[in-house]
Amino acid sequence: MFSGDEYLNSKILIVDDSDNNVNLLESILLDAGYKHIQSTMDSREAAKIFKESKPDLVLLDLNMPHLNGFQVMEQLNEIEQESYLSVMVLTAQNDHETKIKALDAGAQDFLIKPFDFIEVNLRIKKMLKIKFLSNQAKQQNENLEKIVHERTLELQETRRETIYRLGRAAEFRDNETGLHVVRMSRISARLAQEIGLDKKECELILNASPMHDLGKIGIPDSILLKPGKLDAEEWEIMKTHSSIGAQILSRGRHELTKLAKVIALCHHEKWDGSGYPNGLKGDRIPLPARIVSIADCFDALTSTRPYKPAWSFKDTADEMDRITGLNFDPDLMEAFKKILPEIWKIKEALPDEERRISNPAPQNLES
Repeated sequence: MFSGDEYLNSKILIVDDSDNNVNLLESILLDAGYKHIQSTMDSREAAKIFKESKPDLVLLDLNMPHLNGFQVMEQLNEIEQESYLSVMVLTAQNDHETKIKALDAGAQDFLIKPFDFIEVNLRIKKMLKIKFLSNQAKQQNENLEKIVHERTLELQETRRETIYRLGRAAEFRDNETGLHVVRMSRISARLAQEIGLDKKECELILNASPMHDLGKIGIPDSILLKPGKLDAEEWEIMKTHSSIGAQILSRGRHELTKLAKVIALCHHEKWDGSGYPNGLKGDRIPLPARIVSIADCFDALTSTRPYKPAWSFKDTADEMDRITGLNFDPDLMEAFKKILPEIWKIKEALPDEERRISNPAPQNLES
């Protein structure tokens, strides 16, 4: 709280073209114990001094040459837009119209000339208390905003961590040593960036895509970990992981969870309509799912799985080229080809613990 002699350390600026008025106010303030007093008799200097010293209170005459008090207040209001501007008007005019005009311009109080010593001290102290309380409230609001921002970041990080861990839990069932969800999510985000999605959209894809295979949690080990090819009945069960994942995420209200649901449900849809679970075709497949399907396929083919060894980069590139227009959006694949050297760097930077291939970074799909 504002107590004791704390207000005596406040900075006060006097703007008055009368030498007698300036000297009198300085004398009153010095006698009262104020330590930081500035003054100017040139109203054109007021804004410059205010910018440099940031006074807690401005004692401002209304009738001055060059710039009158109303014009000075206009300048000060332009400078001090984010906090409380404390202005006390000095005037010999005590009429209602002048007071209303001054209050409308930004004044908070008045000192009527000739000055009364006691009134000057009491009104200035009151104004400084108001300024102090305003500053205190502003600081508390800033502190609160900082705390809210920090807590929001913590919640966002917790949400991302939860999604990542759930994605890893699903992956762990058929790829214990792998970092598939990390790689494919980064590849997805980089492809999203390449086609011009904004930063927020890229980050959403980065953080939602690890949930793409969450539904594998509901697939029996006998099918998920089968080393050979699945029969027709097993394959139908395996395909349900898309719907299972979407069901798990279906009650999410946050945009991240909603996007994760879309990706989980649709990332096995194919451009020609032959995918699952709903046989969506072309642009009817949500764009994030089309992006993730390319990233998922690339990383899955170049990684070891229980049912296959890792493919070489050339074999993977040839296969993805072959099924573009069938499985993949041709325009997205064109963008994907342009950033293949970066994609391969992501792959190499996050290797699984066990690797069966080690290829140099290619320059294009034909490498």
